[in-house]
Amino acid sequence: MKLAFSAGTLELETAPGEALPPCLTPLFRADPRSGTFRARACDYAESVIALRLNGIPFTDTVPDYGCVPGSWELKEKITPRPHQQQALDLWRQAGAKGIAALPTGSGKTILAVLAIAEIRRPALILVPTIDLLSQWAETLERFFSLPVGMLGGGSHDIEPLTVSTYDSAVLNMEFIGNRFGLLVADECHHLPAPETRLAAAMCTAPYRLGLSATPELPEDRAEIMRDLLGEIVCQVNIDELEGKVLAPYVVKRLEIPLDPEEYEKYRAAREIYLGFVRKNRIDFRSETGWSRFLGLAGRTPEGRVAFRAFLEQRRLARGGEAKIRALWAILRRHAGERIIVFTADNTVAYDLGRRFLLPVMTHLTRAAERKSFLEEFRSGAYPVLVTNRVLNEGVDVPAAAVGVVLAGTGSVREHVQRLGRVLRAAPGKKQAVLYELVSAGTSEESVSSRRRSHRAYYR
Repeated sequence: MKLAFSAGTLELETAPGEALPPCLTPLFRADPRSGTFRARACDYAESVIALRLNGIPFTDTVPDYGCVPGSWELKEKITPRPHQQQALDLWRQAGAKGIAALPTGSGKTILAVLAIAEIRRPALILVPTIDLLSQWAETLERFFSLPVGMLGGGSHDIEPLTVSTYDSAVLNMEFIGNRFGLLVADECHHLPAPETRLAAAMCTAPYRLGLSATPELPEDRAEIMRDLLGEIVCQVNIDELEGKVLAPYVVKRLEIPLDPEEYEKYRAAREIYLGFVRKNRIDFRSETGWSRFLGLAGRTPEGRVAFRAFLEQRRLARGGEAKIRALWAILRRHAGERIIVFTADNTVAYDLGRRFLLPVMTHLTRAAERKSFLEEFRSGAYPVLVTNRVLNEGVDVPAAAVGVVLAGTGSVREHVQRLGRVLRAAPGKKQAVLYELVSAGTSEESVSSRRRSHRAYYR
């Protein structure tokens, strides 16, 4: 009996006519094309354990770790903080498989470094963005003397320590899925998406660590995440680390009325939009509500008018002139501090850049320019950055002390991530402030209420 890795799957070859061992029937299925049995690559550890517990002899050709040119010893000694040690201990007790839910700025990357040093196997780190790709590579090079490879953003270099974007991992895992003993999924709430879950399913790594400040997901996706990474073994909340590991913070919600002329335009546009919704009995509480609205809006002239009205009332609520004036007052009040301004769309972000001569980072910003903007922001040369969503998660900007949410979605995750951008401790930072600007008397009030339903805002 022979166990092998084949194109992102496990392949079990038996003697002619030999049946699949009963202990493996939950995992493997007959493959008539090859005359073998096949399972998901991520079921490798469970398959090996089942075979060994049942005393079934087999040849294991799955791992292909190669020669590791160096030591797993850390170049710099790390003394973990209590919450990091707790997370590491609980992960170890769970068989070195599971998810650590720690706040932004609490040292999730250092936790992963400690896990890599303990497991002492080639490790693959999955990240959602190009910015995080470079950031993780720099951290690994700092702590390990081993070569560090990158997969994504134009790089294709596989080493004992490799950082890959989720997208690049999906494209390459059928070739490299057996080359790592540890899989680390940063911002692991991205993993269960249909287009990314294969990055973990096609990898044989028996040890797995998920990292996220916001691991909460709908149950169907949470089940996928548990299947691929394990249970949440440790959860620490922002308020538990405030004033210790994270900066003390305050959240200020400012209700700002639209200017009279803009309010009239908002009211008229919203009436057209809602009139169409009521006439067609569209229920946005259902899963199909939004897609039904878009479908109807695209089929008739009345629908197209309603859709334009929807966009107009949303534009006015998200970026009215009164909000812009309030933003300018905040920028002046906090002159000299590092400030991140969050918008809901690129149009408003670039408009703010033109008005106030501020650097703007969106998904359209090239990698070299992003790197330059972040370096200038950290140094203080650029005291303000305007962004849509690319700074919502992962990027390390400890100097940021003030965040301004000009507009956003109703997502609790997004709002907590934006708060997290200003919570990292830094020399001289006495308190972090997050401003949330809400257009009074508009739909933004309900959007704000939805996204604030997290214990970080119960203060």
